[in-house]
Amino acid sequence: MKIALLSPGSWWTHPKYYEPWETVVSLLYEGLIKRGVDVTIFTSGNSKTKGKSECLFEKAGEFDLIHNYFDFIQLSYSRLIFTPMVSTICSLPSSTGIIPVLREYGDRSYYVSISDADRNPSLNYISTVYHGIDLQSFTFSESKGSYLVCFGSIHPDNGTEEAIEIARKFGMKIVLAGTIQDRVYFDKKVIPHLDNNRVAYHETVDQPSRNKLLGGAYALLHPIHSVEPFDLSIVESMACGTPVVAFPGGTVAEFVRDGETGYLADGVEETLKKLKQIPGIDRSRCRRWAEERFGKEVMVNNYLSVYEKVLELERHRARHADPPWGRWEVLLEETTYKVKRVTVLPAKRLSYQKHSNRNEHWSVISGSALVTIDGKDTLLEAGQAIDIPREAAHRVSNPGQSPLVFIEIQRGSYLGEDDIIRLEDDYGRS
Repeated sequence: MKIALLSPGSWWTHPKYYEPWETVVSLLYEGLIKRGVDVTIFTSGNSKTKGKSECLFEKAGEFDLIHNYFDFIQLSYSRLIFTPMVSTICSLPSSTGIIPVLREYGDRSYYVSISDADRNPSLNYISTVYHGIDLQSFTFSESKGSYLVCFGSIHPDNGTEEAIEIARKFGMKIVLAGTIQDRVYFDKKVIPHLDNNRVAYHETVDQPSRNKLLGGAYALLHPIHSVEPFDLSIVESMACGTPVVAFPGGTVAEFVRDGETGYLADGVEETLKKLKQIPGIDRSRCRRWAEERFGKEVMVNNYLSVYEKVLELERHRARHADPPWGRWEVLLEETTYKVKRVTVLPAKRLSYQKHSNRNEHWSVISGSALVTIDGKDTLLEAGQAIDIPREAAHRVSNPGQSPLVFIEIQRGSYLGEDDIIRLEDDYGRS
């Protein structure tokens, strides 16, 4: 299996600073390598991975499958290549306005969602694969911490104001971490509370700092109003043994086992009640939950299953679909002869091939046919015909601007479609 992995291009893959999607793709890439998969990663020029940064779609024919982790824009190339594509949709389609594009190219890419709740009902998905994390990078802490932590960009939808209110009412320090998405909101709702005693703020937190911060927390607060497809901080928190208290809705219920790895709480007051019950949560259960569902090995295994399923579907499609050069249909079939109608699209040609058990007679109905037999070219027009001897190397091309249609009569001791020896082929079948 030879895989091309198309990574997000806006940041370094295996980044200097923590970027969740790029980190996930880096883990997937390294995991596939360890499993013996021949994988090449395509990403931005300043990537730190061992993979190659190249122009993928010019080399598409070199791969069995392309895994698009980049963006929906790459789907526009999918009809220019024959290599099957898997596309992981990392952003909630209903909120981005890309649903029409995803529907348009749904016949050329197999879609993977990163949570069941993130699926759009108008799209067809082949699987859900949760993002994986490197569990060895997160240290399990048996003892509960002395502060609350809240990850997420600073924005009204992400509940920063509510997190501060919850911490104040609960009487515990809170550490906020995330980029400032709404400066006015930050200046008005966050800055007045910052004192590094009851409320602290860090705009960027690299992976080692996340490990320390999450492992030392009493609980992770996730009071988000908007629906997120996946929040890695929830999984990372549980990997450290730290329970999560989150507002319900959307994808959260897939990641937090209510009463086992944390609580789902509807609003500030219910969150305060659930925080009092945190000492009753078994922190080792949080760690096991992260290991069972969100380890990087689990993600790699699930994607390998997706790849194998896609390749099998593509093999089935190839057996039942029209060939890339046009189409053919059987008009009559008996034991010793078969009659086909063959259509070749403009500027297309069949493979250079020969047969061991049959000879053929071609009669052009419409269009022009450039026939090659043992290296000699003959141009045929409508009404003309030619014989193809058994064991002769032959090919037909359509040099015209309209479809070529000809009747093919096969005679021989065996007329199966597998009696083809391809010497050259434009579609990688030789």
